[in-house]
Order: sequence, then structure tokens, then C-alpha cells
Amino acid sequence: MNRHYRRAHASIYLKDNYGIHAAVGTLAKWASIGGGPPFHYDGRFPIYAQDDLDAWAVERLGKAVRSTSDTPEAAV
Repeated sequence: MNRHYRRAHASIYLKDNYGIHAAVGTLAKWASIGGGPPFHYDGRFPIYAQDDLDAWAVERLGKAVRSTSDTPEAAV
């Protein structure tokens, strides 16, 4: 079952599960300008599906590297 989170809990979920520090205000900004995880609306409240948070976090973290001389693909 896919859980859904309001912004404050989505922020906690990302930190606890992926080590991604995305403050509530940062998630709000990304919702406005783009670049953050996809979300839906429940009335006027944005909600984030756990599957969407997981996919976004994995994409954001990118491929693992073995040294600092390895360039992440996203930075190329």
C-alpha cells in the first residue's frame, strides 16, 4: 500500500530514509519552481506519495561512486 505524506512528514521521511535534508520550506519552493518530488493535492493541501518520494530520492542521489575523482553522471 502506498502511503501519502503532508509536506512536514515528507521532509522527515526523506531525511530518515535517504539522508536528504529537504526542509518544509524547501519542498514548498520546489513545488513552486520545480525540481522537487512530484505531489498531488488533497483539496488545498499538497500530499506526497511514498513511491514518488522514493523514486525522486533515488534519482537525486544518483549512481554510487568509489572515489571523489568519479564524476556523477548528473554533474556532467
